[in-house]
Amino acid sequence: MALALVNPFAPAVRHDSEGRTTSPVIDARNVAVTFKVEDGMVEAVKDISFQLYRGETIAIVGESGSGKSVTARTVMGLLTKRAVVAPQSTVDYDGRNVLKFSERERRKLRGDRISMIFQEPMSSLNPIYTIGSQIVEAIRVHRRMSRRDAQNRALELLKQVQIPDPAARLNQYPHQLSGGQRQRVMIAMALANDPDVLIADEPTTALDVTVQAQILNLIRNLQQQLGMAVILITHDLTVVKQFSDYVYVMQHGEMREHNTTEALFANPQHAYTRHLLASEPKGHAKPLPEGCDTILEGKAVRVSFMLRHGTFFKPEMRALVAVDSLDIELKRHETLGIVGESGSGKTTFGQALLRLINSESGEIYFDRQAIHDRSRNEMRPLRSRMQIVFQDPFSSLNPRMPVGQIIEEGLIVNGIGADKSERLGRVKDALVSAGMPANILSRFPHEFSGGQRQRIAIARAIALEPEFILLDEPTSALDLSVQAQIIDLLRKLQDERGLSYLFISHDLKVVRALCHRVMVMQNGQIIEEGPVEDVLSHPQTPYTARLVKAAFEVA
Repeated sequence: MALALVNPFAPAVRHDSEGRTTSPVIDARNVAVTFKVEDGMVEAVKDISFQLYRGETIAIVGESGSGKSVTARTVMGLLTKRAVVAPQSTVDYDGRNVLKFSERERRKLRGDRISMIFQEPMSSLNPIYTIGSQIVEAIRVHRRMSRRDAQNRALELLKQVQIPDPAARLNQYPHQLSGGQRQRVMIAMALANDPDVLIADEPTTALDVTVQAQILNLIRNLQQQLGMAVILITHDLTVVKQFSDYVYVMQHGEMREHNTTEALFANPQHAYTRHLLASEPKGHAKPLPEGCDTILEGKAVRVSFMLRHGTFFKPEMRALVAVDSLDIELKRHETLGIVGESGSGKTTFGQALLRLINSESGEIYFDRQAIHDRSRNEMRPLRSRMQIVFQDPFSSLNPRMPVGQIIEEGLIVNGIGADKSERLGRVKDALVSAGMPANILSRFPHEFSGGQRQRIAIARAIALEPEFILLDEPTSALDLSVQAQIIDLLRKLQDERGLSYLFISHDLKVVRALCHRVMVMQNGQIIEEGPVEDVLSHPQTPYTARLVKAAFEVA
């Protein structure tokens, strides 16, 4: 009976193992991990096997909850105390089963022979220690070395990962670096002791496309220099196709299929693999109806911030112009994309248009009413008509409130709904419209996946029946198939409710699928704008061309 359940697309040994003269540096067999929870046991990983050879990159792909990260943490010995690894599981590193190692042996292995880069560097780096001290610690834990020699090695590592002005960075704290620079620091720490294996767990998820390309190319170049083997955990298939030699596909804790990258993309065998490959954002925005009037207009909008430079004793204040006298016009039913790298001013511009932050000068009109000179209280009657959906729904949803209260709160504040029962009906309608069941009102945000939380955030926005929604990177941290669902949902809501969207993103594939027009921002200025297909197919500036190349080729 057990033989009938064997998946022919995912045997225990790789399809390309014949003819290899060397042994794998990591050979994992029959790995199964369960977690103790209140209601019993959850099977996170179910009897999977994989092999990794020196000098190559394997990719483990799948959606959130598929067991990718649990698999990596099993190899690293970083599972929580609630995790139970099945007794038949083996993870051989150079012929020795690391699952049988003592905790002391594991510590010696971790960060020395096997290193890991985590998805979110801000939560992996200690905010109260300088970058230099954290890298020095990673070196001295495994090497007998003086502090001075370790500091020199740290400087050398920062140069190796191409951080600008590396000597100054050693004395800075994580919050003083950009997302891409923090990720480079994590790579430097992972490479501190010249490991044999580097595990990269979603290393570029929340980064701009150009920074993503730089980080992945950096890992590949360092791999070639140092002869490392790399396990790349990701849900971005463009990245997988470009950077991996062999691909493992996981779903619900099971291995669905594996093959060489070329063979898997050319001829996927399992239905789930075909589904993943078909989940790339597709389609185009429907043409606008004739005679749509303007719902939002900005004229010469300027926003600047005063930043502190210099030393503690000789501070010097300088102005940073985040939005440099920009014009914008958004029509009803239209989706306008704003794209650009981190720090280009996209989010600041969007928030200024909604009067969530004050603009220094310029004029803003909503439904032909001037709002640039309105006070906070004077803006309140318009708030229900203009809403915002943020990038990270987990930080924008109150963790102490159940879903029902989170959505109802906006109705109460804006005086919408005659009584509790009418508001409850609106809350349920909004949830159903956002593709969520109506019976989740008493559940809390942490009980949902990333995609479900984003749907709840969208439900909260549409419950107020707005005419305009600012979408600030609403799909950047979501799996491909969940991205596709959110795009379909936004299209459906636009059709049904005649919504207008201002869509801020660095993911040009999503922008191409959802937007009518696109504006490209750099250093607070709009350097190119036009119909989405024209701008993405025939970019007129080198910057836009670089963004397009990074998004669609990752090379």
